[in-house]
Amino acid sequence: MLMLANYIKIAFRNLTKSRLYSFLNVFGLALGIAACLLLSLFVGNELSYDRWNPLAGRIVRPVADINFGGNHYQLAVSGSVIGPDAGQELPEVEAWCRFRDNGSYLVKRAGTGQTNIREMEVLTVDSTFFTLFPLKVLAGEPSTCLTRPNTLAMSRSRAEKYFGSPQLAVGQTLVLENRQNWQVTAVYEDMPTVSHFDADLLLAMNGNEEVKNDSPLWATSNNFHTYLLLRAGTDPAVFARKFAQLSERKIAITTQEMLGTTPEAMASTGQYARYNLQNLTEIHLYSDLTVELSPNGNSRYVWVFGAIAAFILLIACINFMNLATARSAGRVREVGVRKALGSSRPALVGQFLTESVLLAGFAMLLGIALAVLALPGYRDLTERDLTMPWGNPLFWVALVGGSGLVGMIAGSYPAFFLSAFQAVRALKGQLHRPGQTATMRSALVVFQFAVSVVLIVSTLLVFQQLNFMQSKRVGFDKSQVIIVEDAYVMGDQIYTFKTEMLRQPAMESGTVSGFLPVPSNRSDQTFSTKRAFEKESAVGMQHWRVDSDYLRTLGVEMARGRNFDSTRPADSSAVVLNETAARLFGFTEPAGQKIYVPGGQLSGPPKPEDFVELTVIGIVKDFHWASLRDNIGPLCFQLGQSQGLAIFRYQGAETANVIAALERQWKQMAPDQPFNYRFLDESFAEMYQAEQRIGKIAALFALLSILISCLGLFGLASFMAEQRTKEIGIRKVLGANVAGITGLLARDFLKLVVVAIVIASPIAYWAMDQWLADFTYRIDIHWWTFVVAGLSAMGIAFLTVSFQSVKAALANPIKSLRNE
Repeated sequence: MLMLANYIKIAFRNLTKSRLYSFLNVFGLALGIAACLLLSLFVGNELSYDRWNPLAGRIVRPVADINFGGNHYQLAVSGSVIGPDAGQELPEVEAWCRFRDNGSYLVKRAGTGQTNIREMEVLTVDSTFFTLFPLKVLAGEPSTCLTRPNTLAMSRSRAEKYFGSPQLAVGQTLVLENRQNWQVTAVYEDMPTVSHFDADLLLAMNGNEEVKNDSPLWATSNNFHTYLLLRAGTDPAVFARKFAQLSERKIAITTQEMLGTTPEAMASTGQYARYNLQNLTEIHLYSDLTVELSPNGNSRYVWVFGAIAAFILLIACINFMNLATARSAGRVREVGVRKALGSSRPALVGQFLTESVLLAGFAMLLGIALAVLALPGYRDLTERDLTMPWGNPLFWVALVGGSGLVGMIAGSYPAFFLSAFQAVRALKGQLHRPGQTATMRSALVVFQFAVSVVLIVSTLLVFQQLNFMQSKRVGFDKSQVIIVEDAYVMGDQIYTFKTEMLRQPAMESGTVSGFLPVPSNRSDQTFSTKRAFEKESAVGMQHWRVDSDYLRTLGVEMARGRNFDSTRPADSSAVVLNETAARLFGFTEPAGQKIYVPGGQLSGPPKPEDFVELTVIGIVKDFHWASLRDNIGPLCFQLGQSQGLAIFRYQGAETANVIAALERQWKQMAPDQPFNYRFLDESFAEMYQAEQRIGKIAALFALLSILISCLGLFGLASFMAEQRTKEIGIRKVLGANVAGITGLLARDFLKLVVVAIVIASPIAYWAMDQWLADFTYRIDIHWWTFVVAGLSAMGIAFLTVSFQSVKAALANPIKSLRNE
């Protein structure tokens, strides 16, 4: 114990003696630990989704994969009959539950006269919800609370908002959409943030008219998220095969009744319909289907960030070890003196290891402090509820064990190599094979900057792709368009609202529709050139109800034919197609062509009289009505009422006046309803929030990797300048100038950076080419990106080294030579 105390005392003395070395070592490693901690919190959060559910390993979700009518649909939703059919015909299914997401709702407490509140997270669910998702129920009975029509369960936060407490909420009534009374029968704990869906209100499925009227056929209507709870001990692979057999049998019935053909005949034309199963715990990271309940993560980003965390920590550890081995060369004579005075080799080993482990321990504490300080801003950046796992023993084992290991490795060179020197040779300062150590340091510097260059290139390309998506001509004009939410609450008065607003001088045009080329309503429908569904004539596409001003307000250009004319009665049965839809129908001259769509509620296979005839009057140029990740799909516009949104194009300089005028008119016509608005270009940008967030995180940690690398480079440059003090003094006496000496000292380090750039460039190209493959519309990877990244790395490295080089070059040569 006394010996350890002596080691620590001497270690503190040495650390305070070399303050710059100690600071660079501690701060560089601390930055690496902090960065690794923050990235690990993000990775751990992503990997933990839905694992709060003790039944997660037994829950699967059927998802649709349908290729029909020129469209390939990969849907997170399925028909309402799939859960009941699977539960009835497959004994492995213990329970099933369906979700129906109808979007947001206007909600207020009954009998209070309060203003409506827009609730975004509302799901209609079966009464078995709490069987599959066993949230803690604070009030009410979970097994029966959703069995009766017009009953609902609500989260704790919503119960407190509307009624003050969970206990006071049960038995109370909420009014939804100004007309539906729903009784609160249970209050549950707020959904964990690490869930692939969120729900503040759960409405009882019992009494839902859509379920009552839904088709009993599979693959004809896909609107429900369905979850199956398998019995304990069920083999997932065996169940998947049985479910596939059930799916094939049901789809064969559908194709025969709807299309008069067989799945095999459809498959011969490349068309098919099938259902697959997803494990609950795989949804967040491995599912990117249409109609997900919320934006999911991406397993690729998780592994990339995990790798970045490991590389940044490795860079910091390399710095730590590089500086430790470099500085140890200056302690050779100290080793000689200690050995001459009788110090044993184990004592020297203990001393060096104690110093190194002590430094690593300081770095660990500082790294934790830096991570805690950065955590609030990091939460905002990642949009995740991240917390330090203080109570997790593995957290402390990893930190303490990791820092101890780094300290042991970093101290191993001086401990075991220098302590082995003979006292006489050590006193003479004779190092054994110094070139090997220098080569190792050079290789590690190359590795550090190679990682940094890869991160710089990746960050540049991410932002180039984001800028490309934001600025690419998408086929409609998203600027100076304001969207008024919840316009349907006005009923038919919404058209009066539109008329009144168009009297404003700043307004250029306006339209009423629930459909936009950004996340909004979607309506899939199958059209045909005949009064029957035949695989050769059917095209599945989006079917948007709009008014006659829609295309003009959105700036969508006509390619052929004409737009809708509200003064022509015949236009009520007219449609406008996009170019993709016209091409899929095979129309060479679309104007005047007839297409057909089933009308009303079908009971069984559609008969010829069930089809409504529509006339094509125009073709719009293709525009991106969905994400740039996807190809442009077929789209059909039809005159009709869809009152979800009021949309106005206005003069750009009048934004404040336009908002004020809209709010005044809204309060006159809908005084009890909340006024909400957004801008079309902002909604467009929101489609790429995940990529924007990834770009910002990558940029942050690219800067950190460069900073950590430069701290190490600064320390090595300081050491090399000290080692060449005599040489610099002689060169100055012989007439060398500051620029020449600076270039001499910087040249060796810049060579290493150039080697790093050469190694990193192909790796960065391959990695980013893989990432860009996810986008149908993507940038090309240009050579100048690598030049910019390389020059940035070289410039930063040169500035780092030059600081010490210039300082050494400006020193008095007489003093340098005297010291030598």
